[in-house]
Amino acid sequence: MRKKLLLLITGLMVLFLLAACGTKSQGEVVKELNSKLDDLTGYKVSAKMTLKMGADSQIYNVDIWHKDPAFYRVNLKNAQKDQSQMILRNDQGVYVLTPALNKSFRFQSDWPQNSSQAYLYESLIKDIVADKSAKFSSTKDYYVFETKTRYQNNSMLPFQEIKLNKSDLSPANVKVMDPDRNALVTVEFSKVKFNASFGKDDFDMKKNMTRAQLGLPAMAEGGDNSFTVKYPTVELKDTKLIEEKEVMIEDGKRVVITYDGEKSFTLVQEKVTTKVVSTSPTYVAGDIVDLGVTFGAVSEQSISWSFDGVDYMIASKNLTKDEMIEVAQSVQGEAVK
Repeated sequence: MRKKLLLLITGLMVLFLLAACGTKSQGEVVKELNSKLDDLTGYKVSAKMTLKMGADSQIYNVDIWHKDPAFYRVNLKNAQKDQSQMILRNDQGVYVLTPALNKSFRFQSDWPQNSSQAYLYESLIKDIVADKSAKFSSTKDYYVFETKTRYQNNSMLPFQEIKLNKSDLSPANVKVMDPDRNALVTVEFSKVKFNASFGKDDFDMKKNMTRAQLGLPAMAEGGDNSFTVKYPTVELKDTKLIEEKEVMIEDGKRVVITYDGEKSFTLVQEKVTTKVVSTSPTYVAGDIVDLGVTFGAVSEQSISWSFDGVDYMIASKNLTKDEMIEVAQSVQGEAVK
């Protein structure tokens, strides 16, 4: 009898300890995330981002700096092609820098508040908090949320899985998924430093452009202006390619592709070989848009971006903003007509 009583007491103690050390509820984790966000003065994060495009994948090393409340520096570097692009936000506005082309664009934009950002910690927390139907689970080391996204073209990437480290609620892994739950964007976080310190010039546009250009190979005057022409892989109803025209311009080559039909548009691709020095950024009348492989500018009737040394622009009176974004994202797929 005494032995049974001891076993019963031991069992109750084990249950009590398990309950005391048990996994926190979804509400408790969300409350802690909100508290952490309130106390956060900034961070420095390193990550690897993989974009799946058809049969191919592009891998980027991403360094993210954020200083509360609204300073940002996101540097995207293509791991295979040694090319980089940077997005900055400071008191003067939002800038997109392409150091290899010596190009800088300035936006009056509320980025990153207007959309999900898989590599920004506070954006992930906002997505978790905003989705009242978010799914929650827990493993030995991680809290896992599946939430809706807030992308401008939400139909392509409507879901994301956010994995947080239990130890300090830092981001561990994010998968952004298509409607069939296939991961098309994966961000793996390797270094997270909360409440990091910053220098006075860390978010200055000119200083960042100069630093990024150090070590870049010199761009030859009148060098090779050849490039592989790319075509959208997305299919638009009753729309087909009707003309492709190549034009030699003063310092490079331009290809103009025309699609006609219900959703007609023109795709312009251009590569210039002369490095033109500009002391001030070009103002862009439009909003910044994350195309995955690069940042672009979208307005009511056009979208433009640079990638792999080539400038792209889509112009259309028949495509919506979301449709232009979808076409632009598909241009980086397999180059097929």
